[in-house]
Amino acid sequence: MDHKIPHRGDRPHPAPSSSSPPNPSGPNPAVAMAPFRRWADLPPDLLCRIGDRLDLKWYASARGACTAWRCALAPPAPALLVVADDARWCPHAASLPTRRSFELTAIVSGSRCVGSSNGWLALSVALFTGQTVFVLLNPIAAVEILLPPLIYESRWVSKVVFTPRPAKDDFAAAAICDIDRIAYVTAGARRWAVMEPVRLTSGDQLTDVVYTDKGKVYCLTKCGDVHVLRLPERRRRKPANADEAGPSEPEFSVLQPPAERTINFRPLRCQQQRNFRMMRYEQGRICNQLEPIPLRLTLCAQAFIPYKRVPPESQGPHLNAPATVEPLLSEANLPFNPATVFAPPYDTVSAFTSAKNLVFCEGNLYQVWRNASCTVTLQLPAGGQRRVAENEILVLRYYPRRQPCWDVVKDLGGYSLFVGRNNAVSMYAEGVPGLRGNCVYWIGGRGRDQGMVFDMESGRSAPCRAPQVGFLPGHPHSTICWYFLSDVVSNSSSCISSSSSSSTTTNGGRKVYQTRARARADLAQDVED
Repeated sequence: MDHKIPHRGDRPHPAPSSSSPPNPSGPNPAVAMAPFRRWADLPPDLLCRIGDRLDLKWYASARGACTAWRCALAPPAPALLVVADDARWCPHAASLPTRRSFELTAIVSGSRCVGSSNGWLALSVALFTGQTVFVLLNPIAAVEILLPPLIYESRWVSKVVFTPRPAKDDFAAAAICDIDRIAYVTAGARRWAVMEPVRLTSGDQLTDVVYTDKGKVYCLTKCGDVHVLRLPERRRRKPANADEAGPSEPEFSVLQPPAERTINFRPLRCQQQRNFRMMRYEQGRICNQLEPIPLRLTLCAQAFIPYKRVPPESQGPHLNAPATVEPLLSEANLPFNPATVFAPPYDTVSAFTSAKNLVFCEGNLYQVWRNASCTVTLQLPAGGQRRVAENEILVLRYYPRRQPCWDVVKDLGGYSLFVGRNNAVSMYAEGVPGLRGNCVYWIGGRGRDQGMVFDMESGRSAPCRAPQVGFLPGHPHSTICWYFLSDVVSNSSSCISSSSSSSTTTNGGRKVYQTRARARADLAQDVED
């Protein structure tokens, strides 16, 4: 029987007039119907109970239904990407605001996460052939994009950043693939382009990259030097790994079906191919079941692409358009000197903070320094001492019109920074459950990697109160990086502003970035509704 869902404004049929009494022999008398309640009027506690049974995809969709549901359900991000230490490589998103973990799409074993942004992961997958393939994966939507081959030693690839909303015919990615080299790739190219070594001071090396809009990638070194990679303008082209690609194109999937694990390959194109037989097998188990499924074996031919330090012909027809790398400072031809770019005593401290990251916040560029070693006491050139505690974090802001142009800030105006293997994110933390403003959230700590938070006011780091993931108690697991959805934050800026500004960025009509004024206005509107 079909039921008509009443629309807003529908009224019940009026009851029959008292002047015409009902006929006992006729049908039952009409009864006045109570008006239907709106879905937005569901009690918040009932909504929370329903939300506890939803996976991450449907939970995020439920929050977007209306203002009342969005207020009742806590945001799922920020979350920690946690992976069990076994052959199943099933990641979980341990959400700080919701205090629960969401299981994500299972991925084949041998995967290594080298980047994360806007709900996507950059994976480095080692094959039994000795090759490594790079894949962009959305574990919520179970969508993947196989990137062209990177003909380079994969063990040197430490981090990959990419466009916020990649598609098979429209994406760009950049990676640190050595101590002084940057590689990039765009849709339609047959392979990555590995650029010439970046001009760095002696003993320096690349340590972090941040992808922003307008095709800019900011690269940071361990000494605090910043270079800007300007990628070519993206054009929607048929990529090498399109679904309709010919039989000579690679076919690969990192998605792991719940009942079986099989990977099929077709030969990769290469100038010098050596074909041999490849074997892959696994003893699979279905989630929450102890009985193993039957062993499945796949044999197929596979081509071998030898790794080279410098790949030939990285640019040209069907390859990548040229890109440029320039120092951030206007004195492009002058060598980097910490004594002139960092305010004292941080010109001395920079050498003892080996963990460094870049992040944008309200249009301003920041460096996040952390002392990853033991506590040290430094003798300053101008006299005096400076003590740098273990895991102490310093946040420096870039002032393009000053000299020195980098100086420490003590307050982020209620924002919090999330740094690590993910594309660094800034988020206004006021009103978000489980978060604190003026803090730096990072990955590390003693023993196994874990989520940590540094309070800029107290100057101390402490473990995050992350929820337990869906593993057995005591089961070993690793914390990979911070995991965000695209409808929560903004991690990029089209330009560096000389002063703080309040702006709102939109993503397809959805709000992805909130200033303090906008957050308060939305909160007041929610209360009125």
